[in-house]
Amino acid sequence: MNLCLLLAEDFVAPDRVRLSGRRRQHLQQVLAAKAGDTVSVGLCNGLMGTAVVESLSADEALLVAVTLDTPPPPPLPLTLILAMPRPKMFRRILQTTASLGIKDIWLINAYRVEKSYWQTPWLAEEALRENLVLGLEQARDTQLPNIHIRKRFKPFVEDELPSLCQDRRALVAHPRTSAPCPSNLSEPVTLCIGPEGGFIPYEVEKLQQAGCEAVHLGSRILRVETAVPVLTSRLFDPALR
Repeated sequence: MNLCLLLAEDFVAPDRVRLSGRRRQHLQQVLAAKAGDTVSVGLCNGLMGTAVVESLSADEALLVAVTLDTPPPPPLPLTLILAMPRPKMFRRILQTTASLGIKDIWLINAYRVEKSYWQTPWLAEEALRENLVLGLEQARDTQLPNIHIRKRFKPFVEDELPSLCQDRRALVAHPRTSAPCPSNLSEPVTLCIGPEGGFIPYEVEKLQQAGCEAVHLGSRILRVETAVPVLTSRLFDPALR
């Protein structure tokens, strides 16, 4: 069952919560909750637990007996560096990364990223948070991922990426290389995934100079929204997820 994610401002008393808007709808439509039911809840960036639905109206839900006593699942030891995707796929990718347990996400520019992508309203802080919360609810997690936005490729790769590659395995997914993607890793990983069509040779070379190893998933070319969960699943043993 999905989790209902609570924010600090939802609390009207130490063990009493008032919800409205989408999260009230989530209780009714997704969790099929009604008055008297016990539901799974979690405090954003905090513990998980349970609460009892005291009342549920068209405008708000009141939860009582809120108990938070269980830690969320551990995060993946993965830093994801992702060329800004097409806006129509971006929301789904955000939700997927959050549900997979990826907590450090960098959105970067690349030659094949159209300038218009950066104008999407889904990059607004409120929209980012909303889609990440949707992913957390699905996965029963509470730890909100950190999103970093870098609109200039070269300064990011030269000035920031080397530190993100230090003391860890650093990879760039690139179909035109000879090394297969490693699997079942137990070490921290920095993973770079390009836009539709991939990174151009100049970008791959710059990523390699920063410390990344180019790897592939075989002869098939995957959409970004598919490559993210496939690469993540391949890199990490199921016991870590």
